[in-house]
Amino acid sequence: MIELGIELDRPRTHTCGDLKRSDIGTFVNLKGWVHRRRDHGGLIFIDLRDRYGLTQVVFRPEEAKEAHQQAEKIRNEFVITVCGEVAERPTGTINPTLTTGEIEIVANKAEILSEAKTLPFSIEEETEVAEVVRLKYRYLDLRRPELQKNLLIRHKLVQTIRQFLERSNFVDIETPFLTKSTPEGARDYLVPSRLYPGKFYALPQSPQLFKQLLMMAGLDRYYQVVRCFRDEDLRRDRQPEFTQLDLEMSFATEELLFDMMEKMFMEIWKNVLGQDLKIPFPRISYGEAMERFSSDKPDLRWPIELQNLTTIFKETQFNVFRNVLVTKGEIRGFRIKGGNQLSRSQMEELTEKAKAFGAKGLVWFKEGLDKRSCSIEKFLSEKEMSEVAKSLDLQKGDLGLIIGDKHSIVRACLDSLRSYCVELMKIPATQPYAFTWIHDFPLFEYMEEEKRFVSKHHPFTSPHPEDLHLLMPGKDLSKIRARAYDLVLNGYEVGGGSIRIHTSGLQQKIFDCLNLPQEEARRKFGFFMEALEYGTPPHGGIAFGIDRIAMILAGTNAIRDVIAFPKTQSALDLMMEAPSEADLKQLKELSIAILKPNK
Repeated sequence: MIELGIELDRPRTHTCGDLKRSDIGTFVNLKGWVHRRRDHGGLIFIDLRDRYGLTQVVFRPEEAKEAHQQAEKIRNEFVITVCGEVAERPTGTINPTLTTGEIEIVANKAEILSEAKTLPFSIEEETEVAEVVRLKYRYLDLRRPELQKNLLIRHKLVQTIRQFLERSNFVDIETPFLTKSTPEGARDYLVPSRLYPGKFYALPQSPQLFKQLLMMAGLDRYYQVVRCFRDEDLRRDRQPEFTQLDLEMSFATEELLFDMMEKMFMEIWKNVLGQDLKIPFPRISYGEAMERFSSDKPDLRWPIELQNLTTIFKETQFNVFRNVLVTKGEIRGFRIKGGNQLSRSQMEELTEKAKAFGAKGLVWFKEGLDKRSCSIEKFLSEKEMSEVAKSLDLQKGDLGLIIGDKHSIVRACLDSLRSYCVELMKIPATQPYAFTWIHDFPLFEYMEEEKRFVSKHHPFTSPHPEDLHLLMPGKDLSKIRARAYDLVLNGYEVGGGSIRIHTSGLQQKIFDCLNLPQEEARRKFGFFMEALEYGTPPHGGIAFGIDRIAMILAGTNAIRDVIAFPKTQSALDLMMEAPSEADLKQLKELSIAILKPNK
């Protein structure tokens, strides 16, 4: 029996990812979870796991009888502590996939610290488990090495951001969570006040007004890694509560901010992934992005551009396209390199997809090795066929896809169809990470249901200086550009911001254009309008979605994979069973009565 100077109740000497060949002969104390247990005719092997890795432990009855007896009781996911000597693995048993794969621990002592009943699912990575089960037992799901790796990526991301901004003279300042409801865009989460019955706080959708007030206070560079809340419909890249990097700079310009943020992302990619990013990132105006890609968040890993074919068909005999032109619609298309290889059934599938995306139909052109063909060939002239092929730059073996309809339908359908074709044909990306700045967004957008203009971003965004003469209440505001910008990465908007309004006169004019009555403006933003009158520096900022950036860094496509305790797509916390009903005593204290909806 090996005599150890290390006892079971002492702190661990190493983690389960530490030990290597150079540690052979060392006596160690490890603690962790039993990942696997294997019984080989008297010899018992366990893989001991913690967040740092796996270490194989062997129990030999002839060397440590008591430890072997303990090992016979051990089952998967028991928490144990083990003492033993680091030994070289026998020839032929080395595991090159593990950092500890050359060694094993010959156990001398072992103790079960905590037993585990049978898990509702296996936590081994290759095991498929329904998401509702994973979220209900999230604390077990988080034992998976892949999810732990994701959270460590997120940790390193935030750590790098803080270090960069600290060196750039930004100050980390907290802003309130209990604030005022100023509904713009998404719904607020309301918090009832016990002391003021009938009144409510709101959880912040962003710290927008607070960070502008900090610029007025003279704290010229602010940042915060902050929790925000929006009561909105969820998608794979949305959660009701999310984390953003929020920052603001006095005396900022777009280029100053772009340059600084690009350097921050260079540092993030270097520290987290060990990869170099090329800067500056491309800059594309909103108008150009919509014209070329039909999207304000184009995925430039696949730079498949839309071409406007409307003028080609101005004298067409094809009735469908003639009707499009009469109703002031448009005809656009794009090229899929090598798409001629798609089968008849796949082309039919594309047509059905186009209809599912909102189009009435889909026209295709194929450039064969010896001839050109088209789904509506008998309705088109040779000139139209030739000009389409030229506009789409169709080469031998290529496929052109065309839709004619209302502007909004054409662009939305082609954008969705382009993504579907990339997936269907497994078209390789031209680069792994495609960043681009989208700038010069519209300042306003018209809401057809409400018959009025609303802010495209928020009402504190500064108009483009060249468009100030168009800022007239009651007039067409659609041509006014904003000093607003988004950072897009791989088709996701990962950040958005603007240069802000810094004078009360211009801010009031924006409220007037939004048809916001002065009394309502005073009630919602009176404190802010007054603050603008005490000397406000020009300023601007941006907010980045930490969840989305971490998701892309981790190589997953759902932000739930990089959040420790996420909600479902229906905003439920299955583990905590929230939301839940409140106690009647609590409701009475808050002067709240529950109105049951009519069934």
